[in-house]
Amino acid sequence: MLLTSMWLGAGCVGVGLDRPMPADQTGTPAADDVFARRRAAMVAAQIEARGISDAAVLAAMRKVPRHRFVPPSLVDDAYMDSPLPIGLQQTISQPYIVAYMSEALRVGRQHKVLEIGTGSGYQAAVLGELAGAVYTIEIVPELGERARVLLEELGYANVHVRVGDGYLGWPEQAPFDRIIVTAAPDHVPPPLVDQLAIGGHLVIPVGRWEQEMTIVTKTDRGVVTRTTIPVRFVPLTRRPGM
Repeated sequence: MLLTSMWLGAGCVGVGLDRPMPADQTGTPAADDVFARRRAAMVAAQIEARGISDAAVLAAMRKVPRHRFVPPSLVDDAYMDSPLPIGLQQTISQPYIVAYMSEALRVGRQHKVLEIGTGSGYQAAVLGELAGAVYTIEIVPELGERARVLLEELGYANVHVRVGDGYLGWPEQAPFDRIIVTAAPDHVPPPLVDQLAIGGHLVIPVGRWEQEMTIVTKTDRGVVTRTTIPVRFVPLTRRPGM
């Protein structure tokens, strides 16, 4: 769940977007058309313009209704170029970062994906458009249940939500072809590397104050790690005593 990013550009906010629509008008055919146009503008100005080119990722970002994953009071801001608060000291990530991490993960329909940090459920929904199966873990029970209900309502039958300690992963469903972490630990959790399949990729922000997006690839000879862009995510929390 992104707090902010070095890539966050105020010049892209609101480019090509329609005038705000009152939140209580969402769900109508007219509102759906407006939000579809907002998503298309968001993808063009905030995502494609910054170099994201994976066709499947772009299609998922145009399709997933981000306004459904934010609080009602923030519906009008859903397609802006920024993270937004979702309550309980958590955020929904900036759209560009969701697209960036999804592209870096290199997800296909043949893949089983583990997500750590369900949050609003938005990243899980994007992954649900890309992968065969998504297993997502949220440590905050209220957020996990809220995301589970919404993802079911939106028809994401291939997304499975669990409340638990994401640091430990989901061992009974391992191995995973892809793993994505949307909160920042100060190191790459060994259980997640253990649960990554050979040939798989793990995308994770790492660091306490200065964080870098880190991509781990697991090979039959060990792991290969590289860093890409500076980011700032909420910390990866654990259950008391862990």
